Amino acid sequence: MAILRDAGARYAAALRRDDVRTRPADYTRWLRAPRRAIREDYLRRLVAAGVLRRTGRGLFGTGRFAKTSVTYGQYVRAAELSFVEPYLLDQRISGGMDLFARQTLANVYLSYGTETYGGSLKLGVPLREDLSLQVRYSLFSQKITLPSSLDDCQNINPNFSTTFPTPNAIIAATAAGALWPGYNGTGIGCFASSQASLPIRLELANGAFLTSMAGYGLTYNTLDNNKHPTGGMLLSFGQDFAGLGGDVAYMRTVADFRAYYEIASDLIGLVHLQGGNMLGLKGAEVRMLDDFKMGPNLVRGFQPAGIGPRDLTPGTTGDALGGTLYWGASVELQYPFFFLPKDSGLRGAVFFDSGSVWDYKGETSNPATGEINGVINGTGGPFFCGNCAMQFADTAAVRASVGASLIWDSPFGPLRFDFAYPLLKQSYDRLQWFQFGGGARF
Repeated sequence: MAILRDAGARYAAALRRDDVRTRPADYTRWLRAPRRAIREDYLRRLVAAGVLRRTGRGLFGTGRFAKTSVTYGQYVRAAELSFVEPYLLDQRISGGMDLFARQTLANVYLSYGTETYGGSLKLGVPLREDLSLQVRYSLFSQKITLPSSLDDCQNINPNFSTTFPTPNAIIAATAAGALWPGYNGTGIGCFASSQASLPIRLELANGAFLTSMAGYGLTYNTLDNNKHPTGGMLLSFGQDFAGLGGDVAYMRTVADFRAYYEIASDLIGLVHLQGGNMLGLKGAEVRMLDDFKMGPNLVRGFQPAGIGPRDLTPGTTGDALGGTLYWGASVELQYPFFFLPKDSGLRGAVFFDSGSVWDYKGETSNPATGEINGVINGTGGPFFCGNCAMQFADTAAVRASVGASLIWDSPFGPLRFDFAYPLLKQSYDRLQWFQFGGGARF
């Protein structure tokens, strides 16, 4: 017990210091999880009700950390339970466990909802004072939810009551003299009242997928202050491997680099570089739900999932498809308001963001409904359709924006108000000039 009391005392002292690099590896990352969750633009904008969270630190005088949270919003509902042991087996190794249940509903950014249930195990090991390793394992089930009105396409055997052919299939079948029995010539196709994008409807038909995934992360941290850095760098690199059982198999690699430099007193320059890649391990295909969907987390001035490959099939909801490759580069200059007291906690910033996400490798056709480019064996006879599969845009073109921010170190934690103007964009990208969120990083 004396060892445990010692550990708790050391941890309590570390919690009071700004420089938290002396804490066990990755413990600070778990402590920041609520703040990171606020920073994620997608969740930040969907929660319209409230979050109930209870956190305990230094449980039983041992330095253990526990968190329970319940979120109930207009489009997001979630429950999470987390526990961290900072000195596992009396060693300077942290171990943690998360259990979670999350539900998202269709919203202004996505036409579909998701249900996710699972948990994860994490182990953090300090390699040096400035270098740490985390190993992790996650097991979760995920499925799509979708209103039936967004899923009624059928090119093979439509009943013209609850299922209809696509407009392009009607044109092709008419030209081939192979119209379906029961077609009266007045049908206008399943896209008349809008349809969810083909990959979404296909994911819905496939039901829930189980993901079993193991991974690791390396973090190199020389920041002079983790809360308000003015110098140093933070480099993280991680890989996750799905396919240890379960229904999906892929390798995901992500790298993130941040550097801070004090140009003059309280004038801080920041550089942020990031990139990622996904590789299918059972063929080239990567599910739409698994790939990268980017927005203001890559280039400010765009909606969540507002950048990258997108369904352009006429009559669909035009959903973001995501990509398997992305990169981002940002520079930012933070400055104080000299006309305000320093303890006001208010700062300003100007920034330039650039980046791109591309290389969609998910589903583009569905033979079960005849949404293919090729011969369709309809009930009225076979016919050829050259554009009945999904039509989509996918380019590595650079997106860029400039903007200004107001940063407030409020009693509730750091808050940011970002105003951005896109300089480079594609016609199908979704824009959003203002973002609000928490977290000190950009």
